[in-house]
Amino acid sequence: MMSLAYVSGGSNVEPETNLRLAARELTRGFPGARYSHCYRNAAVGFSGAEFINFVVELPVTGGLPALIHELERIEALCGRPPDAPRFAPRSMDLDVLLYGDAVGEFDGVVLPRPSLLEWGFMLGPLAELVPQRLHPLRQCTMAQLWAEFDQVANPLTRVELDLATA
Repeated sequence: MMSLAYVSGGSNVEPETNLRLAARELTRGFPGARYSHCYRNAAVGFSGAEFINFVVELPVTGGLPALIHELERIEALCGRPPDAPRFAPRSMDLDVLLYGDAVGEFDGVVLPRPSLLEWGFMLGPLAELVPQRLHPLRQCTMAQLWAEFDQVANPLTRVELDLATA
């Protein structure tokens, strides 16, 4: 059975190189992957170089555990160690935001990801990619959630980096 997963990706260590590498791997592993634009934004939770972030829609047939395993493999390929600290510079960060309409904790992952509603670098690109998609708990569209979000306090700057052709 196929499910659509929405994954946030970001990097502030050689970001353009690492984002292209991650996108190539995601597209290879999940044919039909669709990408938002990329956005530059300040590091959240620590002082550091700006991140470049995106969201990708992935058609997943292997289930959530297989998706998580593949995301961890891609993070490692980009140079992120498995024990990397949470609030620190990183070569690649891939987080599952939504997996179908799943609600709850699955394999240690809380869905929908709670920080989706807190961080513009996740919500903004997701709202761009699937504006009419309903949030499984809030039952309003991503476009509505983004319109209500404090975008002034959480600015995103579009970056000309096309991951669909990476």
